[in-house]
Amino acid sequence: MSEFVRIAPGALTIGRPLPWDVHDTDGKVLLCQGYVIQTESQLEQLFERGYFKPRVIELPPEDEDAASNEADSNPFARYPDYLHALEKALASIAAGNPEARKQLQDLAQALEQACTLAPDSSLALVHLYSVGPTIHEQIIFYAILCQLIARQFGLNEQRTSILTEAALSANLALVPVADKLNAFNKVLSDEQRSVIRKHPQRSIRALRAVGVDNKLLLTIIAQHHEQADGSGYPAGLSGADIRPEAEILALAERYVAMITKRAYRKRMNVTAARKLITNLADGGFRPAIPKALLLVLGEYPPGTLVRLENNEVGVISGRPVRASGPFVHVVFDSAGERYEVPPQRDTSVPDFNIQAVEEPDMMPSMNFSQIWGFSG
Repeated sequence: MSEFVRIAPGALTIGRPLPWDVHDTDGKVLLCQGYVIQTESQLEQLFERGYFKPRVIELPPEDEDAASNEADSNPFARYPDYLHALEKALASIAAGNPEARKQLQDLAQALEQACTLAPDSSLALVHLYSVGPTIHEQIIFYAILCQLIARQFGLNEQRTSILTEAALSANLALVPVADKLNAFNKVLSDEQRSVIRKHPQRSIRALRAVGVDNKLLLTIIAQHHEQADGSGYPAGLSGADIRPEAEILALAERYVAMITKRAYRKRMNVTAARKLITNLADGGFRPAIPKALLLVLGEYPPGTLVRLENNEVGVISGRPVRASGPFVHVVFDSAGERYEVPPQRDTSVPDFNIQAVEEPDMMPSMNFSQIWGFSG
């Protein structure tokens, strides 16, 4: 069991899909990733008996075959690896470890691989786990969205890679306090606001201390809370003085905040979030950047639960392709009975048109790898 790690209290939440398989002391799987915890007693049992198995993310060998690349691109299977790698990389930066930049680059490349080979699955990951994510989960979401928005916007591969590294490290200085701030349901104190406003400079100082001196990366971090109208921080920049990469990161953070539940407000559904993003295209951002996010999301982003015209309920598994889609894998039939193997529906077919977005109090348990066509 040396390779397994005990699940820490606070790592799992009622109503959210398990982020990884949960094992017992013998290494046997107790519950699979995607299972939704229903009760406090279930949660307590998992904290008492449960373990998970993190893996180290490293750059793949150049001669690695395509099948292996495909297996490593399953964002659901690799989700715990992403979180473990991020926590390790940020801790290395905070400790002044010179290996930190390589750890950051390895993780950025792993996410780039997933977004390239499995973009719908990567986008689904963001929405399936957006109910109450930790700061480390939110940062992974920022990086995925930055990858997808940047490609739609037309950034080249090198700039997109640096943007992904910036997304993974920009909130380094907030990590120790972010989860507490998200759980805080009162007006923030002056001290708390100061911590938030100073986090870009503090993150930059920590990165410089481990030898990160890439000008674009540091500029993205410095500017990702600036506003086109000059009302942002820390420098009050405006208009074209703000890098498009910084605006992409800012929009990724804004979107995750919209669809994430916080102690002081409810989360938005994707329809309301899309309307707000449309308004952002009228000012505050270069119009092409919010438009790029809207194109990435589509009307119904992967990972969204919907009810179909025939009263089946399922999850959006694929964005439209030409005149077909979006595509749905149906979890419940019209009588509310669960399908053992979720069938796929093309919602451009009249009987399977989308009737409404579903917002259940409790997410249904799903086998994500099965739905999105991965073997494991």
